[in-house]
Amino acid sequence: HVQLQESGPGLVKPSQTLFINCTVSGASISVNVYPWSWIRLSPGKGLEWIGNITSSVVTYFAPSLQSRTTFSRDTFKNQFTLQLASVSPEDSSVYYCARNRIWGQGIQVTVTT
Repeated sequence: HVQLQESGPGLVKPSQTLFINCTVSGASISVNVYPWSWIRLSPGKGLEWIGNITSSVVTYFAPSLQSRTTFSRDTFKNQFTLQLASVSPEDSSVYYCARNRIWGQGIQVTVTT
C-alpha cells in the first residue's frame, strides 16, 4: 500500500529556505494518476494547500505562496521536495505531503531565531 514520509529540519531561521522531502513507497511518483501535494496546518491559519506536482512534472501553486515555492523530485529516490524561500515565523506549521486521501504523518517546522 502507498505510504508517504516527510523529512526535514524541525527548526529554520527567518529568511532561510526550508527544504522538506517526501519519500514515497508503494507507488511511483513518475507514474501516477493523482498529483502529489503539499499542505500545511497551523493553529492560526488552519489547513492551507501549498501546491501540487504531477507525475509529468506540471506544478500548481497557491497564489499566496507561489513566489516563494519550488517543487522538485528525484525519481531514483522516489522522492519529491518542497522548497519554501524567505521563511518567516508565519510559516511555522506542520507540513504534510499527500496523494489524494493518503497523507504522510507530517513534520513540525518552526521558524525562529
